[in-house]
Amino acid sequence: MTLVKNNHLNFLIDELFNQAPLKFREAHLNNYVPANILEHEHSYELIINAPGRQKEDFSLEVNNGILLVAYAPKNQSTEAQSTVPKYIRKEFGTQAFKRSFTLDDKIDTDNIGARYENGLLLIQLPKKETQKVSNKPITIQ
Repeated sequence: MTLVKNNHLNFLIDELFNQAPLKFREAHLNNYVPANILEHEHSYELIINAPGRQKEDFSLEVNNGILLVAYAPKNQSTEAQSTVPKYIRKEFGTQAFKRSFTLDDKIDTDNIGARYENGLLLIQLPKKETQKVSNKPITIQ
């Protein structure tokens, strides 16, 4: 007869480092939307990946140097819900989300523009006009 040791430590390590992060992501990050920020010569461009949504359900607001981007889907009527097909598996959805971005003094907040196309929310953040620094020789007296 051979005695076999059962190592419960391996199970615990697997649960902590492999399964727990997946469960955390599924439970807490389902409404997280990724964003890219590009810098151009005269503006910044904030691109938020949010496919399958309606542009009317987005809201943008600037308050005390914070840009808040939010999405909240409107409730559909019960008549429209009766024609919705029954899903066997549904992995992507359009849950509500909120993201905030801190704007610095270089952004002209009065002229921010946005458009929604091809599943991307494109936000133009124009830079403020900067005063040109001229090189001026100074004479020593």
